[in-house]
Amino acid sequence: MAFDDDYRREVLEPARAAGDQPPEDLRVRYALAGPPSSGPHPPPLDGLTGPAVAARVKQVRQCWRRARGQLKYRKLIDRLEAEHRELAPLFSAAERGDLRPLEHRLRGGRERSERRRGQARARLADAAGTLRMAAPAEVEGIARAAGVTRAELAELAAADGIEIREPDPLPSAAPYPAYRKVRESLDVLGKRHLADFLFGSLPTGPIRLLDGFAAPGGDLRLDGAAVAAAGAEWARRSRDTSTTHAATILAALRSGTDPDALLLFDVVDRLRERLRQRASERALLRHAVEDLGVEQGDARRLVFAVVRETGPGGGLAGRLRALLDAGDVYAAAELADAAQIPHPSPRGEPPEDEVLAAEARHRLDTALRLRETATAEPDPDRAFRLLADALRLVRDLPGAERHQRRLPPRPVPSLRADVDLAPAVRPGRGVGGATGQGDHAAGDAGGAGAGHAADGAAVRLSWEGSPSTAGEIGYHVVRRIGRAPRDVRDGETVGGELDERPPVNVPLYYGVFAVRGEGVAAPAVVGPVVVRPEPGDVELIAGDGQVTGRWRCPAEAARVVVLRDGRAVQAGRDGFRERVPNGRTHHYLIRAVYLDESGRELATDGVRASATPSAPPEPVYELSAETDASDPGLVRVRFDRPGTGAVELVLSDGPPPWPRSAVVPLEEVRRETRRLACAPAPGGLEVRPGSSGWLLAVTVAEGSAAVGAYHRHVNLPPPRRLVAERRGDYVHVGFDWPADVTEVDLGYRVAGVPRAEVVTRASYDTQGGVRLPVPEDAPVVLSVAAAGTVGGARVTGPPVTAEVAARAIVRYDVLRSGPPWRRSLTIRLTSSRPLRVARLSLVLRSGRVMPHRPGDGDTLGAWDQVPVPGELSLAAPDASGPYWLRCFAEDDGVELSDPPVRRLQVT
Repeated sequence: MAFDDDYRREVLEPARAAGDQPPEDLRVRYALAGPPSSGPHPPPLDGLTGPAVAARVKQVRQCWRRARGQLKYRKLIDRLEAEHRELAPLFSAAERGDLRPLEHRLRGGRERSERRRGQARARLADAAGTLRMAAPAEVEGIARAAGVTRAELAELAAADGIEIREPDPLPSAAPYPAYRKVRESLDVLGKRHLADFLFGSLPTGPIRLLDGFAAPGGDLRLDGAAVAAAGAEWARRSRDTSTTHAATILAALRSGTDPDALLLFDVVDRLRERLRQRASERALLRHAVEDLGVEQGDARRLVFAVVRETGPGGGLAGRLRALLDAGDVYAAAELADAAQIPHPSPRGEPPEDEVLAAEARHRLDTALRLRETATAEPDPDRAFRLLADALRLVRDLPGAERHQRRLPPRPVPSLRADVDLAPAVRPGRGVGGATGQGDHAAGDAGGAGAGHAADGAAVRLSWEGSPSTAGEIGYHVVRRIGRAPRDVRDGETVGGELDERPPVNVPLYYGVFAVRGEGVAAPAVVGPVVVRPEPGDVELIAGDGQVTGRWRCPAEAARVVVLRDGRAVQAGRDGFRERVPNGRTHHYLIRAVYLDESGRELATDGVRASATPSAPPEPVYELSAETDASDPGLVRVRFDRPGTGAVELVLSDGPPPWPRSAVVPLEEVRRETRRLACAPAPGGLEVRPGSSGWLLAVTVAEGSAAVGAYHRHVNLPPPRRLVAERRGDYVHVGFDWPADVTEVDLGYRVAGVPRAEVVTRASYDTQGGVRLPVPEDAPVVLSVAAAGTVGGARVTGPPVTAEVAARAIVRYDVLRSGPPWRRSLTIRLTSSRPLRVARLSLVLRSGRVMPHRPGDGDTLGAWDQVPVPGELSLAAPDASGPYWLRCFAEDDGVELSDPPVRRLQVT
């Protein structure tokens, strides 16, 4: 609790005084080592390590949670928690050992503080205005809004020449009932005020009013002698209206009214009048100095007080109204009693100050009755609500808030404690490997010796909330060894519902105190609870005919007991080793043994683990791999099966990092390679690698693997969907480019002459395929295979083939001959070699559009098995032009070549 008290005094209270503004300097906010920065580069964190910073931040946040139970800190703690969410990455990095982000944030704290001070300075200058004066309440409000302390703002005000002071009290009512007549007479006579009336003919200079009337020279007084002198002077004048007004003023001065008070009210009333006419501070100050002849200092104070008046008329009524609006009803009632303000009269409209005083007294009387009732109330919750009602009526009711803070809530009904033990089994390794699971439990009560639980052992607390519903209820958790805690200081404070580091092998008692303000309820207690951790980091290593066990024994444990299948195994404090048969799974129970206060041994439930020893695997010494010709993606791997272990095939991107015959942990092989799905095959395995790499055979037995022979596999899949089309003097070749292949070998044979070329992926994509120059009447046979380089030698994958048959080109011409009355047509056919056309037809189409297929016009003639070269004759058509004549061949091995257009078109 000492840390909490220091932190509240040094951090929370100054921040609360600064308007609930958290400190910008994180060294102050989180109570880190090192003074606040005073230069552009803050000092280092005094050698604090990252874990030390994280521990201090955790301690400070626990203090926040406890302080939040007090209402005055709630807003500040909420702001601290909200900003901590943004700062959490800095402390996470510090906990990992990287303090650079935190130090960078510390360097920016001074700039943010200076910026905030600059904003507060600007606000203060605005509030001070022309007069360069500000009220303490205004300073406090600006300090809260800007997030600085009042002392800091006072320093800034002094540096800027701004005076902080309470406004001078000004009279709210005229001390002379007929003041309005006096004011009217002064205006008629052209006098600025009463002093001007009395001493107008004397060179008085600026006058002072607030601390009593004073004029330069100090020999002028507003006394009976001055009034008598003024009366004698006016008596010597002939009577007229001016002497009448002078008589009115002299009557006021002779009435027994304090002339200083009357003069002060006269000047204040004139300033109030100008203020109601929307005059600025500068205009009011000029009016007081130049027009009314008031000394500069008094003029500033007068204008400041007039401007800061809260009520329309200011004075006592204004102060009463300000206190009531602020909730300070007790102070308002005290002021009314001190000023002897009477109770309102039932007849007529009472003055404003009497109405306000009556309201303050009524609210105070009601609040006092509530306070007295709460004092006699045995139920603290009902008393808390009564005092809350009283404080709502009278915020400054003496003793009410303190009494309310000390009212305890109802205690927690029940408390439960459960011991949580972290899992203590680690995955086994070695030839046989090890797996296991732990069952943990705490021992019986009692024990001797105290340490702190390791391996994540903790005590989890759960309780029902206090039945109290009035006020903000918090909870304070205390742990004590040996007996139950009696109050919040009787034991060690626990941060919350989880005690992360409880003492080991000692009886623990926990108490949960319900807290409301400063009131603390009786504790809910649970205990004794004894934390006895299991052995930590249990690991079984299975070998060839043996099992080795290792663990971390708790420091408070006397020894460790090991059982295998119900039989005791000789073991030391930190491990064991025994010979066991291979091929069987052996189950172990590892238990920690503690001594209680009487010296009796108590064993924990223990951690269960199992291991299966086996002989080391034998490697595959030789293997061969070949690709299936019918299925290029399938690889057959042949080898002699080893005597022990199961053979797997894995693929690595580079050469295997282990020497042949090495026995390594299986998880290491899994981490460095990719396991392949294999199928049994005669003499070995079938596998589809899918990509290039080193094909490695490993023999697996339990958690170990023996590294065997390997084969460099190059993945050269064949191109798919090969297409070859004849396009005039070229053959166009297209296919789906194989994945992860940069080149293909293209071979083709034209008229028995073989040719070959290498096609790159870039060339293929640029040209949209491959173009081969081939005569139109020549057949083509081609093949495409993926290519690559292995060990400096060029290799190709399985090829795919295609064939383009030869096509004969038959050229024809249409000739017209004979006299006009008996015209005839002759079709002349030629080719590079003799052949026969399966079917030939001549089509006529009228108009100016050429026929493109046999159905586009009328067939003039058709012939079957037409010999080429040769001629065909028929009568010319009896048709008027224009029209077209064109031949079509129905033969897959023949391509007709049209004559010039002028031979086909008849006009």
